[in-house]
Amino acid sequence: MRLDKFLAHHLGVSRTIVTKELKAKKVTVDGVIIKSGAYQLTPQQTVEYDGYEITPITNNRYFMLNKPQGYVCSTDDPDYPTILYFIDEPMSEKLHAAGRLDLDTTGLVLLTDDGKWSHRITSPKHHCQKVYVVTVEQPLTVDLIHTFEHGIQLHNEKSLTKPALLNIIDDYHAELTISEGRYHQVKRMFAAVNNHVVELHRKQIGTVILDIPEGEYRPLTQDEINSFS
Repeated sequence: MRLDKFLAHHLGVSRTIVTKELKAKKVTVDGVIIKSGAYQLTPQQTVEYDGYEITPITNNRYFMLNKPQGYVCSTDDPDYPTILYFIDEPMSEKLHAAGRLDLDTTGLVLLTDDGKWSHRITSPKHHCQKVYVVTVEQPLTVDLIHTFEHGIQLHNEKSLTKPALLNIIDDYHAELTISEGRYHQVKRMFAAVNNHVVELHRKQIGTVILDIPEGEYRPLTQDEINSFS
């Protein structure tokens, strides 16, 4: 592979910028300064930029993040900081969220650069379950368990929601398990029964359970990755 292509890919910059950095003698290959972008790299060679070794990205990557409030689940946004703020990985901008959370919703976000894998999580035909902890404004009643189980008619939707499992914790807190990903679905479901979601936290996707502090991330285990295959 050409050195300039390798650097552009792993640094996430244009080849024009790479050319300038090469001329500035910031790149070495096996300890030797290289100024030509046409230099042909072999897989065995070590590339350093500005004193830091660049680790080649050869495999797909899979992470979980405990998202705080105030961050959007996109790679770029003109108004709000994105979840990539928390991800200290090469080429983090190549990652995407496999199922987004709203700006004010916290909890489990799965990130990957594997489009087929994320499709198995987000595609409606796979019915991937998500578990949310919900805090509401009005007291919860037992009859809501039956209502959620049999589907709810959302505003401007043609069909009922799929059966959802509502586990009431106390008057104002519950766990809700859904297998769809409609727009603002949890908030709209509670709005349809004349209640308002005050706080919303996702704790689980499929069999993957959030187990890290807010604002932190970690790689998924192989078992967690395979659970969506």
